[in-house]
Amino acid sequence: MTVPPLEYPVLHNRVYDVVAYRKAEDRLLLRGTVMDTKPAGVYIPDDPEPMTIHHMVVDIEIGIPDLVIVDARLVMEVHPHVECRRIEDHYQELIGLSITRGYTHKVRELFGGPRGCTHTTALLQAMGPVAFQSMWSMRMEESSGVNLDITIEEQRERTKLNLNTCHVWAEDGPMLDRLNRDVMLPMPIWAADRLRKLGKVPEGWRNGDE
Repeated sequence: MTVPPLEYPVLHNRVYDVVAYRKAEDRLLLRGTVMDTKPAGVYIPDDPEPMTIHHMVVDIEIGIPDLVIVDARLVMEVHPHVECRRIEDHYQELIGLSITRGYTHKVRELFGGPRGCTHTTALLQAMGPVAFQSMWSMRMEESSGVNLDITIEEQRERTKLNLNTCHVWAEDGPMLDRLNRDVMLPMPIWAADRLRKLGKVPEGWRNGDE
């Protein structure tokens, strides 16, 4: 399904951007950015250009394989008040925090409401899952890409971090049910589609049908 574009007047645009970098063999660096923009003319009549009202950048360095934050830095590039920047150093309290289960709750506890910047705290919550996605990317690099001959045991080991992260990966959900019955997991739809396009997946290979 393709989502059609909307033709209504724009009131506000918020963009989150999170990029993961391999800083070293045992270090992962996440750079997150949140930017709020108002359309031209909303704040200042006849202003021909959009106006950026928030632009915050967070760098989080994470140790591998324990996934504990070893360094953190917040920079407020664009902010509404001089006092906003007083909270920047507070985000170093991220250091020592595990990015695994409990991360989102701990972020709210440390930086929610008057304890932090609402825009930056929302960004931090969006950054956590990117660390897990990055671990998959690192595994793919180490194994030189997708492995069509992966075993059920290897699938169990690789998917441990997914447990209870969403309804699909719930303890009583469909993915764990398959693994518990020694049924191979289906390849992600986007990966199977791309491999078939490249002619690298035999038709019907682990397409999710039993």
